[in-house]
Amino acid sequence: QVQLLESGGGLVQAGGSLRLSCVDSGRTFRTLQMAWFRQAPGKEREFVATINRSGTGTDHADSVKGRVTISRDNAMRTVYLQLNNLKPEDTAVYYCAGGLSVGEHARFKYAYEYWGQGTQVTVSS
Repeated sequence: QVQLLESGGGLVQAGGSLRLSCVDSGRTFRTLQMAWFRQAPGKEREFVATINRSGTGTDHADSVKGRVTISRDNAMRTVYLQLNNLKPEDTAVYYCAGGLSVGEHARFKYAYEYWGQGTQVTVSS
């Protein structure tokens, strides 16, 4: 069974960095395409980044490209999101997600069966 648990969020000043982690307590992590989404107050949950099962392929949203990097360690059953040069508009709850058969739908919430509970990132100006 897949259980995703995020950590690493917090309060940071604009220009600062954070590294989010998401651990899968189950034994199927290697079979999952993983992704990060975020949801700001009053807004829809939006795609941030995704990484394939082997970690050799990634995709990042245009809004974070160059500032954010997704990576994974299959031995540790963990996916990471490195956030650099943070801006106030990056303030949101960040969720990790896992999907078994994402295919070409990797940027869409409906492609992912498993979700963590979220971790809050707040960026002050």
